[in-house]
Amino acid sequence: MSVAEGEAAPPHERERPLSPAQWFGQPRGLSILFLTDMWEQFSFYGMRAILVFYMTKRLGLAQQNASMIYGLYAASVYFTPILGGVISDRWLGRRASVAIGGGIMAAGHFMMAFPPLFYPALATIAVGNGLFLPSLPSQIDSLYAHDDPRRRSAYNVFYVGINIGAFLAPLVAGTLGETLGFHWGFGAAGIGMLIGLCIYLAGGKYLPADRPRGPAPRGGEAPGGFSRRQLIARFGLLAAIAGCVVVFRGGYEQIGNTVALWSDSGVDRTIVGQWAIPASWFQSLNPLMVFVLTPFYVSRWNRQAAVGREPSSVVKMCQGAAVVGLSFLLMAAAAAWAQAHGQRTSGLWLAALLVLLTAGELLILPVGLGLFGRLAPQGLSATTIALWFLAGFFGNLLAGWLAGYWSAMSHAGFFTLAAGVIFLAAGLLWLLAGRARRMEASA
Repeated sequence: MSVAEGEAAPPHERERPLSPAQWFGQPRGLSILFLTDMWEQFSFYGMRAILVFYMTKRLGLAQQNASMIYGLYAASVYFTPILGGVISDRWLGRRASVAIGGGIMAAGHFMMAFPPLFYPALATIAVGNGLFLPSLPSQIDSLYAHDDPRRRSAYNVFYVGINIGAFLAPLVAGTLGETLGFHWGFGAAGIGMLIGLCIYLAGGKYLPADRPRGPAPRGGEAPGGFSRRQLIARFGLLAAIAGCVVVFRGGYEQIGNTVALWSDSGVDRTIVGQWAIPASWFQSLNPLMVFVLTPFYVSRWNRQAAVGREPSSVVKMCQGAAVVGLSFLLMAAAAAWAQAHGQRTSGLWLAALLVLLTAGELLILPVGLGLFGRLAPQGLSATTIALWFLAGFFGNLLAGWLAGYWSAMSHAGFFTLAAGVIFLAAGLLWLLAGRARRMEASA
C-alpha cells in the first residue's frame, strides 16, 4: 500500500509487496536489486582494488598523499548520498535516481582511464553514487509485507548478492590493471556499471512503484504517523549508532588502504617458483567469505528467532566489531613476528585473518543497514539509508587520517592502533544496545 509523504500510516499499512512471484524463495524484485548492485559493486571495488597502486606507481604520489586521497574519495562516496537521498525522497524518486546516478558513475569510471581527468573522474563517480547508493537499498523493505518473516534477513541476502561483484572485481579489474595497464582495469569497471544499469531498467516491472512526492509535512505533522518527539527520538538513536559506526570504519576501512599496501610489500605472496599472487587478489577473499558465511548466520538467527533468543541488531553489531578488532590485533601479532625474524608475513596468515575479519563484518555492516531500513519512517526511506552511509563518509575520513601514520609506525604498531579504534566502537555500541532493542521491537 503506497502512502504519500506526510500521511499517517500505522506500521501494518506499510507498502505491500509488489507481487507474490518469487525467485529462490524471495520476491523477484530482490534479485533485480542485488544483481544491479552486484555490478555497481564490481565497478566500485574494481576501481578501488587498483586505486592506491595507480596513484603511487603511475601518478607518482607519495604514500601519505595517496592514502589521504583514497580516504577522501572513499569518504565522498558516502557523503554525497545525504544530498542524493533528499533529492530522491523529495523530487526525483528512487527509480529515476538509480538510473541517473548509474549513468553518471559509468561515465566517471571511463574517465579514470585518462590520467589528466583523474580528479574530475573521482568527483563524477562520487556525484553519481550520491543518487544511486541510498535509492537502491531503500526499495527492499517495500518488497515485503510488514509481517513477512523474510523481511528481517532480506538485507543479508542482498549483501550476499552484491558481494559477488566485489569478489569478481579484483580478479578481473585488478588483474587487468596490474598486468595490461590501469586503463584496462578502469574500463572494465565502467562496463560493469553499465551492465548493472541495464539489469535495473529491464527488471523494473518487478520493483515497487515510487511513492508520490511533494512538499515536506507542515505544522506538527511528521512522516510515517510519528509525532515530532518520536521522530526526533528515532533519528537521535540512529545518529548515535551511526557515530559508533564512524569509529568502527576508521579501523575497518584500512582493508582497502594500508592492508592493501601491506599485502603488496609486507606479505609473501609467492606460490610456485617466481610466480606470486597479485596483491589485489587478496581483496577478493573478503567478499568470497561474505557469501560463504552468510547462510550460516541466517540459519543460526532463524533457529534463535524460533525460540525467542535471537540477539538484537545492535548486540550483533557489537559482537561483529569485537571480532573485526581481534582480526586486526592478530595482524599486529603476525607483522611483529615477521619483523622480529626478518621475514615477510605468510600469505596464508593474511588469508586466515581476512576470513576472521569477514566473519565480524557480517555481524555489523549488513545488520546495521537492515536496522536503518526497518526503522526508516515512511516517506524518508532514502534519507534514512543515507544517514547510514554518512557514517561511511566520516569513517573513511578517519581511516584516511589514520593511514597517514602507516609510514611513521611499525606495521605491528599501526595494526594495534586500528584494533584499539575498533574495540572502542564495540564498547560504544554496547552502551546503546538496550535502548536500540526496545525501539527495534516496536518497529
